Formats: sequence, C-alpha cells, structure tokens
Amino acid sequence: MNSSKITKFRESNYLSKIPFYLFCIFIAWFILSLLILPNINVLVDIFWVDGQLSLSAFDRLSRSDRAIRAVLNSFLLASVLTITVNIVGTFIVLATEYFDIKGAKLLRVGFMSTLVFSGMVLNNGYLYVYGQNGVLTNLLLQVFPNMDPNWFTGFPAVLFVMTFACTTNHMLFLRNGVKGLDNNTIEAAKNLGSNQWQVLRQIVFPTLFPVIITLVIMSFQLGLGAMAAPTMVGGEFETISPLILNFTQRPASRDLAALLSIILGFAQIILLIVMTRNEKKGNFMSISKTKTRVVKQKIENPVLNGIVHVLAYVLFLIYLIPLVLVVLFSFMNLQGISQSILSLEYFTLDNYADILSNRSNFGPLLTSMVYSGGAAVLAVLFMILVARLVMKNKKNKLAEWTEYLFYIPWLLPGLMIALGLIISYDSPSLLLFGNSVVGSVWILPLIYLIMMLPSTLRYIKGAYYSFDNNLEDASRILGSSSIRTFVQVILPALLPTALALVALNFNNFLADYDLSAFLYHPAYPTLGIAIRKNADAANNVNAAAVNLVYSVIIMGVSAIMFYIVYGRGSKIGERKSGIKKSKKVIKAPVIETGIGDTGVSDPTTGGK
Repeated sequence: MNSSKITKFRESNYLSKIPFYLFCIFIAWFILSLLILPNINVLVDIFWVDGQLSLSAFDRLSRSDRAIRAVLNSFLLASVLTITVNIVGTFIVLATEYFDIKGAKLLRVGFMSTLVFSGMVLNNGYLYVYGQNGVLTNLLLQVFPNMDPNWFTGFPAVLFVMTFACTTNHMLFLRNGVKGLDNNTIEAAKNLGSNQWQVLRQIVFPTLFPVIITLVIMSFQLGLGAMAAPTMVGGEFETISPLILNFTQRPASRDLAALLSIILGFAQIILLIVMTRNEKKGNFMSISKTKTRVVKQKIENPVLNGIVHVLAYVLFLIYLIPLVLVVLFSFMNLQGISQSILSLEYFTLDNYADILSNRSNFGPLLTSMVYSGGAAVLAVLFMILVARLVMKNKKNKLAEWTEYLFYIPWLLPGLMIALGLIISYDSPSLLLFGNSVVGSVWILPLIYLIMMLPSTLRYIKGAYYSFDNNLEDASRILGSSSIRTFVQVILPALLPTALALVALNFNNFLADYDLSAFLYHPAYPTLGIAIRKNADAANNVNAAAVNLVYSVIIMGVSAIMFYIVYGRGSKIGERKSGIKKSKKVIKAPVIETGIGDTGVSDPTTGGK
C-alpha cells in the first residue's frame, strides 16, 4: 500500500469517528450542564449561607418529628413493597404466561390495566371502591353500621394500592422473560424426575434472576418516592416525597427538602451499586442449542390448581373493578357521583359534552401529549446510544462513571432538579447558549426527559445483554460500517423494548402534576394542571365529573398508545430485523426480553 492510500485510509478512519467524538462532547455537556451543576447550585444556595458552611438543616431535621417519621415511613413502605409487589407481580405473570389457567387472555387484560390506569387516576378509582363514599364501603356499612367509613386510610391503604399499581413492569418485562424460557430445558428437568416446584426453583427463577433483581430495585425506588398514594389515601401516613414538595414550596424550608432528597438518594445509590456489581459477576445465558417456546404447564395437584385459579380471578377483580367504576361514574350526573350510586336514573352524556364541545379543553391534552410524547422518544433514542457506548466500553472507568451520572435523576426528586435548573439558569447562560429557563416553554419537557433517563437506561442496557453479538460480528465481517451495523442490525433487535419504553414513559408523564405545577407555562397548561384546577369546587361545581371524564380520556389515549407501540412492537421489530419463521425460537429471549438475560447459568463458565 503506497503512502497516498495510507493517507486516504487514515483520513477516512478519522472522519468516521467524528460523529462519535461529537456525541461524547454532547454527553459531557448534558451531564455537566443539566445533571451536575444545577444540583450542586441547589446545595450551595441552601447550605452555603453568608459565605460560610451552614449545617443548621441537620439540626432542624433531627428536631422535626414530622420529617423523621416521613423518612421511616418511606423506608418501611419501600421495604414491604419489594416483597408484596414482586410476589403479586410474579404470580400474575406465571398465571398468564407459564401455568395453564383457564381464561388467561381475559386475566391478562385485567392485570395489564395498570399500563393505562395509574397515578392520580388509579388512586381516584380505588377511592370510588374503598373510600369514604365508595361502593364497597357503602355495602359494608349496610352490614356493619358502626364501621368507620374512613377505614381505607393510612399505611395499609397505601400498601394495598401500590402493591397492585406497581406491577406494570412485571407485565411488561418479566412477562417477556417467561415467554423466552426454553421449553427443552424444562422438559429435560421433568424427565429427570423434578416436580413443578423444583423446576420453578432450579430452572425458571434462576433464568429470570436478572429481570427479578432489576424489578426489586424498581419496586424499592417506587416505594421510596411514593407520592400519589400517600397523598390520596395515606391520611396521617406521610412519606418523603409529599413532604419534599411541601418544603420545596417554602423558601425557608428548602434546606430540609434538599437534605431529605440526599437521604432518599443515598439509599437508592447503594441499591444501584449492588445491582451493577451483581451484573458484573456473571450473566445468565442459555446452554440449549435449539430453543423452543415454553409450553404452558398444567398444575398437577387439583387442590393447588383450584387455589391458583381462585387467586388469579380475585386479583383480576381487584385490578379491574376500580377502572370499570371510573368509566361508569363518568356517565353519572353530579348527584350519582356524590352519592356513589350507579343508576340509569343518573345516566347522562353532559359530562362528555361539556369537555368535548369546548375547544379550549383540548389545549391541555394536546400540550401534555406533545410534552410527554416528545420527551419519551428523545429519552429512548438518547439512552440507546449511551447504553451502546457503555456496553462497548465495559472495562473503561470513564464509561462506568458516565452510566452512574445518568442515574442522578433517580437519586433526587424531580422537584429538586427543577429547582436547580431555575437557580442555575434564571438568567441567560453560556452553557445554554445564551438562553434562560425562566418563562420558557421547553423547561417542562426537558425535565420530563431528564426524569425518564435512569429507568430507560436500565432497561435498554438490559436489552443489550440479550442481543446476540454474533450478529454484529457477522455484519462487520461482511463489510458494514459501525453506523450501518447499528442501524440495520442492532437497532431493529432493540426496537420492541424501545417502543415499549416510549409507551411506558409517555403514560407515566401524560397526566403529570407535580413537575407541571412547578414549571408549566401559563399559556400552555398541562392536563395535570387542568385536572387539579377542575378539582377545585370553588372554580367548578362539576369538579368530580370533569375529572372522571379526563381520567377516561387519559386511559383511552394511553390504551391506544400501548396498542400501537407495544402491542404491535414485536411485529414491527420482526419485520425490521428480517426474522422469519425459522428463527422464531430466538425471538422472545433475544428481542422481546427487555431486561436481563434468559436461560440458565452455565457452570462451565462461572455463569458468564
């Protein structure tokens, strides 16, 4: 090769790396400007008083019984939820995907209702069943007249609501893990004399271990950051997040809010470190050469089979009844709603007419859809590239710390991150290219995007573990560039998981209130703000009816989104990646698993 060809080769190689260098610069700017400096400025603004360090917040917090009680309550709730949520979540997944249960398709619909029925909407639905004027409460009062109508409150009520509200990730990701089980391995264990419990304990659960570990972490995080359930049904059971919101709104108490956020974050970062170190010890890979789809297992013990069927349908009713009542009560007039009475006498379409006939009511819905939808798409695309960078440089400390820094939104409440942005960029800044966040329209969707990053990165990174690197190697051997290999081979394989995350993020922030109340632009109120304003009886005597209609609209939009994106995602991914019928045996574990690896640990490689 002559010198001119060598020079051209070097120039082409250098040019091909320019996008990589630009992306690294963008990551560095994003982390520094939007994740690190704002939060440092919050701490400096609060703990650096009159030019010197002030730790008075620690003393004030230690003397606040309310704050101490909230911290203990949050850790109690998070600890118990890791047990109850994962027991219920694992059971409903096994009942619909692993065991042969009659009516599994119907059960699946009920168990997946939390995909569209969540947050404030879900808690309102539970109040219509168990609240002071709830349907079940009214029935119980007829049998037990001396019963306290406010029985559904406090820690038991919060735990009950959140146990069933937080199984969404199980139905999305653990379900795909079960669908990716290798039936040959299960049948081999049964032929060797293992009973069904031994198969579950020695084959199924070890296979799903990476997924379960992530779900445990997510359950703990949801418990620590609980907001809606403690606010709606907690009563005197107060947790950290509502208290942080209360303290953040009062400038004199922002130091306490920051300190509570640090406590919240310290607990979560320990869990993240444990989870990441666990991943490095070894991954669970299949040792089967020809995988086949799992065949549903019939429970052999007739008594146990009957118990499982009864439990499955009891859980189905718990999941579905609140949702059904929200829909039905949206067609009742104010008298029927206030008395919690379902009757044709109170049936009306005026509630929907009042909402749909007024064009101004579409503004908040459209704003929320644009904000949450745009942020969800950008967050997933961004984290696909970041996860790719991290996975290709596993042994690089800089890449490892880059991953940790993107978990910052897990460590601090969104309100604190928003406060940091306001403090840091309340005037035009060079880091924002001469822009300011005060009075801007884009600050709210930016916060949405920032808060979506940690969980999105976790699941995308898990999906990379399930990707067969041989496909990438084959593409490179055939002469494809890195960019072409990523677009045509890797991205299609990740598409079902990516689409599911878009839908999940969209749903989580569609009716956001906490961040919206802090940052929304007066000219563009979000759906959460509209619901909150309509809930004020002084402004609208039909408050409950309006909110019920909005709840139904939210559920309808979310359901359509999940059907288009998640329900059809696997078909899209299959077409994009060129998977044919002959390759369906690898579809579930490689493409659809979402997080973690599938298969059992290979003892010859130490599980790696």
